[in-house]
This record gives sequence, structure tokens and C-alpha cells, in this order.
Amino acid sequence: MYPILLFSHSLTRWLVLIALLTILVRSYYGWLKGKSYTAADNKLRVISLSVFHIQAAMGIILYSISPIIDYFFNNFNTAVHEREVRFFGMEHSLMMFISLAIITVAAISSKKKTTDKEKFKTLAIWLTVALVIILFSIPWSFGNITANRPLFRAW
Repeated sequence: MYPILLFSHSLTRWLVLIALLTILVRSYYGWLKGKSYTAADNKLRVISLSVFHIQAAMGIILYSISPIIDYFFNNFNTAVHEREVRFFGMEHSLMMFISLAIITVAAISSKKKTTDKEKFKTLAIWLTVALVIILFSIPWSFGNITANRPLFRAW
């Protein structure tokens, strides 16, 4: 089950990024050009929120069954000094929970706004913050900031 879930979680990150980028482009365009907030915009908001919640649910399950996390908690004093183990044991999960909270609050707050411009502005600002956090919290295959993982995980 672990390899299948890990593969699915890795693949779904691309859906999350596509959904966030799509809603961000529409939000900035709607906000800056004074467009009307349509049913399609609302549907995109709901779909984006749903995709991220599905990704988060998979992440929570992975966190509970991961051998890396098991090692992290059973060898905390050593593991906290190992960059990749610490990244998955603390940093990745914490930052993703923060971004989940931001995305959820943005979606709910924008729904409550009375004008189309306020709806787009709320989504644009808060989802930009969430996207930056997410981009720094994904284990990319490049760089030294995060754990190095492939862009497309094999089954």
C-alpha cells in the first residue's frame, strides 16, 4: 500500500500545482481587469480546494505509515540533524498544513466577499502566499533546500 500511496501523492502534486496556478491566473486577471466572478470561477475554487484536501489526506496517511517518519520519531535526537529525514518528519508536513489552512481560509473568505473584485483579490493574495509555501515544501529533484526526490516517481 505504501508504494501505491507514495506514487499517488507524488503524482497528485502536479494536479495541485496546476489547479493553484489556474485559479491564480484567473484570480489576478479578474481582480486587475475588473471581471465578473462567474459560476466557472466558483467551480474552479471548489475543485482546487478539493484537490488540495485529497492531497493532504494522502499525505496524512503517508505520514502515519512512512518508514522515514517511523525512523524520525524513534531516533529523534539523531534524525533531527539529518536534512532529508528532518524535512519529511517536520518541515514538509508543517508547511503543507500551513498552506492547507491558508487555502481553506482563502476559499471560505472569498466566498463571503460581496463584490467580484474582493473575491478575486482575496483568492489572488492568499493563494499566492500558499503557493510560495508549497513550492518551498515540495521535495524537488534539484537544489539543496528540500529533500531530493524525482519529479515523476515510478510505480
